Amino acid sequence: MAVQSLPGGTFTMAEDLTVSRMGYGAMQLAGPHVFGPPADRDAALAVLREAIERGITHIDTADFYGPHITNQIIKEALHPYAGDLRIVTKVGALRDAEGGWPKALSREELRQAVHANLENLGLDALDVVNLRIGGFDTPEPGSIAEPFTALAEMRQEGLIKHLGVSTVSAEQIKEAQSIAPIVCVQNFYNLAHRADDELIDSLAEQGIAYVPYFPLGGFSPLQSDTLHSVATRLETTPTAVALAWLLQRSPNILLIPGTSSVAHLRDNIAAAALPLPQKELAELNGIAS
Repeated sequence: MAVQSLPGGTFTMAEDLTVSRMGYGAMQLAGPHVFGPPADRDAALAVLREAIERGITHIDTADFYGPHITNQIIKEALHPYAGDLRIVTKVGALRDAEGGWPKALSREELRQAVHANLENLGLDALDVVNLRIGGFDTPEPGSIAEPFTALAEMRQEGLIKHLGVSTVSAEQIKEAQSIAPIVCVQNFYNLAHRADDELIDSLAEQGIAYVPYFPLGGFSPLQSDTLHSVATRLETTPTAVALAWLLQRSPNILLIPGTSSVAHLRDNIAAAALPLPQKELAELNGIAS
């Protein structure tokens, strides 16, 4: 299947960075709670290979998934990598012995994280590194200049090709841009949580990708009822509707739904192609109000 036949086509973030808008998030390749090995490593390998065969050229990962395990599985499944595949990773956190996600934003911690990603993915340079700053799903106020400068220096060294930011405010994005160019922003956004509407439009004007996570996260019961009602009328699933809506929301939105199942991966790809009639689209747009 050619990349162009995937829902939404492609998006170009930089001259050497064009990806399928329908991507794949590798978080679920690790064990329960994104910790330890998967129950079925062969199934994890199969999902990644199916994603590539289907034309996906954008894989989102992090070396703290597992930790290390997800990146090692990606390398085992796909290395040597296809020429058009772009792997986007993130730094700024660690995993502790209890499975927590402590921040790791010092210069030395960020350097260690970049080198761990390079080693476990089997790369000489990382396509994109996102600096994860905020909390679980909400930006936290404060300057990001020090950690972002550390990544910018590694970009100048050739360890990183492009930079992005995650769980950040518009002010923090501007601060990052004053230090080095960014090609993408990863924030919490979906049908029910649309605080970034203005930001998405601003980024689109600048040619910067917006990569939402938790496409079904934080819905109230009433919002979920509305989504289920629309999905029932369209004879599909709430996930399909949510993904299709995101892809149609703005041309700079990239999808990275995750799964450990080949069947679910195929469903996600098909879901993103779902046409949303105007009546249902208006109803969906009203969920957040």
